[in-house]
Amino acid sequence: MSIEVRAESPTDPDGQALIDASRRALRAIYPPKQDFGLEASDMATPDTRFLVARLDGRAQGCVALVDKGGYGEVKGLFVRPEARGKGVGRALMAALEAAARDLGLTCLRLETGRELGAATRLYRALGFHDRDAFGTYPAEASSLFMEKPIDAAAPRA
Repeated sequence: MSIEVRAESPTDPDGQALIDASRRALRAIYPPKQDFGLEASDMATPDTRFLVARLDGRAQGCVALVDKGGYGEVKGLFVRPEARGKGVGRALMAALEAAARDLGLTCLRLETGRELGAATRLYRALGFHDRDAFGTYPAEASSLFMEKPIDAAAPRA
């Protein structure tokens, strides 16, 4: 079992399929006003790096890093159900953190849903801690906001 993570276009068929699956999963849990996910076209911008994880060559997960100037925002972490528990999420987040370092960012922030326990556990295990709402996010009861300082000078893994 080999995991490869690389930057790809969110509008390519594999990227689009992963984003669509992620959006469907979120819409099954949250009402539209509490859905802060991005569409593929929103991720196809110069300030966004879209990463795809391939497990034995098959696209099994994705995440986006949006350069917000003073920090990087983690968007759309998703792993297909059949690939969960195999290290895909960790591999995506390691590559995202390396990309943030390459950009000179010193902090990662994210919004996730309180119902997404597996994602929250992963973020905490990776060193993220709770914080107040940021950017243009409303302080929804269903949202959990997290942050992780990163050392831009740290060596890449």
